[in-house]
Amino acid sequence: MTDEDLANSYRGYIACLNAQDWRSLDRFVHQEVHYNGDRVGLSGYRDMLERDFREIPDLYFDIQLLIADTPFIASRLQFNCTPKETFLGLPVNGRKVSFSENVFYEFLDGRIRHVWSVIDKAAIEAQL
Repeated sequence: MTDEDLANSYRGYIACLNAQDWRSLDRFVHQEVHYNGDRVGLSGYRDMLERDFREIPDLYFDIQLLIADTPFIASRLQFNCTPKETFLGLPVNGRKVSFSENVFYEFLDGRIRHVWSVIDKAAIEAQL
């Protein structure tokens, strides 16, 4: 894959998440995906995303920055959403919050194999 192909694939992955098209997730995510160093597998990764959307019904992944250097993607995602209850251990309870996530991906065979994510929890704390 070229860097441009990789970036386009990542944009497709984000569109898949925003559409909650879980049946297509395997087009973008490797069966043996790892999240922050732990092997979660595709089903565990899908479960995590489905839970996120249940807990945050208006969740929307907005790409603010995207850098592709095959086989890696670096992305800054922005969120403006309303978690229903507790989020990241914080009592959000239906309040609108804005925060970012800095996330790195490693692709293998055209699909996401490793994900390293850091969410700006301090930004949420400041809003509460």
